[in-house]
Amino acid sequence: MTLAELLANEDLRRHEFPVVTRSVYLAHAGVCPLPRRVAEAVAACARDGALGDQETAVPRDFVAQTRALAARLLGAAPEEIALVGPTSLALSLVANGLAFRRHANVLVYFDDYPSNVYPWMSLAERGVEVRFLNVRRLGEIRPLDVLGQVDESTALVALASCHFISGWRLDLPRLGPALRQRGILFCVDAIQSLGAFPTPVEHVDILAADAHKWLLGPCAAGILYVRREVQERLRPTVYGWHNLRCPDFVAREELKFRPDARRYEAGSANLLGLAGLKAALELALEIGVDAIAAELLRKRARLLAALRDRGYEVLGAGAPPENASGIVSFYRPGADMAALHARLAAEGIHTSLRADRAGQRYLRLSPHYYNTDAELDRALAQL
Repeated sequence: MTLAELLANEDLRRHEFPVVTRSVYLAHAGVCPLPRRVAEAVAACARDGALGDQETAVPRDFVAQTRALAARLLGAAPEEIALVGPTSLALSLVANGLAFRRHANVLVYFDDYPSNVYPWMSLAERGVEVRFLNVRRLGEIRPLDVLGQVDESTALVALASCHFISGWRLDLPRLGPALRQRGILFCVDAIQSLGAFPTPVEHVDILAADAHKWLLGPCAAGILYVRREVQERLRPTVYGWHNLRCPDFVAREELKFRPDARRYEAGSANLLGLAGLKAALELALEIGVDAIAAELLRKRARLLAALRDRGYEVLGAGAPPENASGIVSFYRPGADMAALHARLAAEGIHTSLRADRAGQRYLRLSPHYYNTDAELDRALAQL
């Protein structure tokens, strides 16, 4: 199935994405509805698991296949992929597993989503200086901003690949090499770009992303990428039968971790979640992330023009293509954005309501590739 075929065939679109039969869903930066094939993969795994041993009900190489698909999407090696669940858990494993030298500092963005703030703030308890990045406008992080605020004591920079309100995408190919040249680890929360835009890990040391947004997968079925050269520095902080050597399930005197990213997977796999993750990865690769990205930028341009005509202010409206995303957040000074959000919901149009630190509320539209122009126009008609 290609993107062109999907958008040209309404019966196919309704079959693959059942949500369109009952509502206009424009909130994929929040929590996505599951495509039919993803829901059916989870249901099939549950049905088969009801007939006996759940683990033997799935193919022998099922987890390895899922790991390989995730690696393919990221441009990584399967040995660099751990399947650990929520982004918050993955980032906490990273924050807790790294050793920091005395007087080290980490640089984070205080107005990122809290999942990518709190794990790093906790490092202050270990004597690490936590620095907050200063930027000109909400979520608009340029490589120059970051490089101007690191120094010889900076051990790690932790940022989101795309800001959850402004929709500003980080320029990974420019920022990553500059940090590596300075010997600074680069950790990326990629939940707002994985499945929507190419997110290669060539210039990243660590990356985490759950599947329940743009990847169109289940909640708590996430990916943790750890560059091979970094794995010995990132010590696992969870222990179990799966990530430590225990032949015949007999404990050994020496704690010896697996030699790859499976060292971060302590116990039994979340088979139901991985069944959905595998189907979601296959769908994203089938449609093609480049095609998805181009379609999201096309939809963004359509929304920007219409919102400006209606007198709304759009965050990041002037973002160049390399920084633009499928997230469009807007407001009008003095307008009741919560009431507008409620009115759209009453019309069967799902959007998100978000607020910044100053209390300004924004309506956030985040359509995906399967949404049609007619659906966008239906939402715009309510504005």
